[in-house]
Amino acid sequence: MPLDPVAYLPYNDPDDFIREVTDRIWVGRDVAYIVDNYEPDSIVHTGLGTLVGRDGVIEGSTMRMGSTPQHIGQAEDVVWEERGSDAFLSSHLVFSADEHLVGGQNIRIRKRTVANCLYRRGRMVEEWVVRDELADCLQRGVDPDDAARALRFQGYTGSMTEEPPKNVLRAGVSGTRPDDFRPECEMVLEFIDEVWTQRRLHRVNDFMVRDLFLHTIGDRTVIRPERYQSDLLAMVGAFPDARFAVRDVQTNYSERYAGLRVAVLWTMQGTYRGTPAFGQLTDSPVTVLGVSQFLIQQGRIVREFRVYDEISLRAQINSARGDGPPAEANIY
Repeated sequence: MPLDPVAYLPYNDPDDFIREVTDRIWVGRDVAYIVDNYEPDSIVHTGLGTLVGRDGVIEGSTMRMGSTPQHIGQAEDVVWEERGSDAFLSSHLVFSADEHLVGGQNIRIRKRTVANCLYRRGRMVEEWVVRDELADCLQRGVDPDDAARALRFQGYTGSMTEEPPKNVLRAGVSGTRPDDFRPECEMVLEFIDEVWTQRRLHRVNDFMVRDLFLHTIGDRTVIRPERYQSDLLAMVGAFPDARFAVRDVQTNYSERYAGLRVAVLWTMQGTYRGTPAFGQLTDSPVTVLGVSQFLIQQGRIVREFRVYDEISLRAQINSARGDGPPAEANIY
């Protein structure tokens, strides 16, 4: 069933919709347009927890723009897929390369954000947004521990507290999806289970090309299977029982973005009892919200963009230790 234009008018398609609406709000600084763009009871999940209500989005966006008034982001990819006849789910990868005045010097800050957005009849219903705040800290010269201590993890509600979908290829947390590119989707899901969760790291070579690229947090690029394995081990080393759950999938084929991409909304759940990468161990559970966009060519993964918020993860661990700040942070 073709997507009803009511889902994205007055723009040409969902890709055009997402790029132009984001530009209007975040580059044109039309904060009031959020009233037209978001449902009053819209839900946003971030690394710091869940925010309910449009007013929180308006206030959070205002504070974020005020802290970096010169910031400009640009769409690096938009992976969108229908959710019924009048709705779509988009995975919007945003790249920014700004100059910020830090200590009297202009510092170039490169970072990525992914916003997975469920729009119905042109209005935001639910959003999952993750930002590479580690990259911001490292390039500004800010200690990630200090940044995390200024934040307070506020916890998840709604769909983030529910069990992952049993058959995510039929329906993710955003609803029933079309059965598009099933072989490639099944391959990606098998890769996440086998390599990420079960740690069959040698199987990276079964799913990914030798000349792979992983663009990940901290504005880092990893190449080759051996370094991909090492990066994954570093990610889970602090949480040796870490398990990954896929909460949503969407696919899109576009020559503009080099072909078929499979976007995956995932959570990592584990216990901070392994390598003390984030200070004193707590033996407490953590939940990490992340998005990966995989580029598939000739049945193999050639590139992954992976975004999650390590600073919010540190804040979550701090909360378990009881050393977080008493005041709530800007969750958006």
